[in-house]
Amino acid sequence: MKREILLWDETIFKDRDVLEFDHMPEHFAHRESQMEALKFCVRPAFQGARPVNALCLGPPGTGKTTAIYKLFSEMEAHSSKVVPVHVNCQMDHTRHAIFLRIYSKLLGHSPPTSGVSFKRVLERIARTMAKENRVLVVALDDVNYLFPEKEVDRVLYTLLRAHETFPGFRAGVIAILSEPALTYVFDPRVGSVFQAEEVSFPLYSMEEIRDILKRRADLGFYPGVVSSEIIDKISDFTERAGDLRVGIDLLKRGGMEAERRASRSISSEDVGRAYERSRLVHLSSALKPLRDEELLLLAIAAEMETSKAGDLYKRFQASTGAGYTRFHEILNKLDAARLVDTDFSGPGHRGRSRIVRIRYDPKEVLERVRPQEAPPQTRKYMD
Repeated sequence: MKREILLWDETIFKDRDVLEFDHMPEHFAHRESQMEALKFCVRPAFQGARPVNALCLGPPGTGKTTAIYKLFSEMEAHSSKVVPVHVNCQMDHTRHAIFLRIYSKLLGHSPPTSGVSFKRVLERIARTMAKENRVLVVALDDVNYLFPEKEVDRVLYTLLRAHETFPGFRAGVIAILSEPALTYVFDPRVGSVFQAEEVSFPLYSMEEIRDILKRRADLGFYPGVVSSEIIDKISDFTERAGDLRVGIDLLKRGGMEAERRASRSISSEDVGRAYERSRLVHLSSALKPLRDEELLLLAIAAEMETSKAGDLYKRFQASTGAGYTRFHEILNKLDAARLVDTDFSGPGHRGRSRIVRIRYDPKEVLERVRPQEAPPQTRKYMD
């Protein structure tokens, strides 16, 4: 007779890794045309030529990063003459940090921590690539994090025009942007060499969502844990959110809720409880790389909901003593992270006034920066 209660040393999970966002599925479904377009762009690199630059466009959770992981895995398995480097621009958002990432991938170790200039790092990368007759392909994931202070221009200019200083150096760029359209205006010197092939990643249809989630459930759980009705319910939540990551997170958290009840199957109530945390996966992931001052400014913006930049700065400066330049840098980073919207509207003291609006429910933001993520000074300010 089958036991209905899960024992303390039993689990309903067959493979938890399958239910993580960064899992690379063996069968990458419903993105065949996008993969073919990306393969077309990198194909010249295997003949020793410069790749065609690409721009992957689409909302969050539509498979852009997974496509790059899959592409780069296949490239490395096919040839050692192409060096693919994936850069998470949330974490590495300066030219120096990005080239240190490339250096580490190419040479297998980081450069000395002090006394090495950017020029030396670039020279070592370029000369090594040219000497070994290899081609570099760099994926700039969440490239919008490079928009503040026009860092993206410096990165692309260096990558795509380095061959003028270092003959034999060949590089291509795949930029990944989770916005419906590219609003950034490149420096003319960059625009003339970037000229990217656009690869669109539209939202998954309901049928595609259900198919992907069922595949994950079949691999991640033992038989009988996830019914067709539960897949339908999670698929419905996922389509409404417009982000496949919500569905993957719901599967995992729904399983955790079932185990909390010592149940051998996931119930509709388990999914309902899990949805309260899963529905804002982008917000949670966007908060992770933020530093103390950045979390503090976000908390103040959430409390004010909509404010003029000058008023926001006054409250931020009173709490930190930071100057306007630092405030401006942080505000641009929060805008690039899609946590706030900043628009110019109406007159200000020096021209048009910049209006700052929080993009999420302010209560949701404050709950997440208080108390776990928020630094001591943030908690003191909000209490």
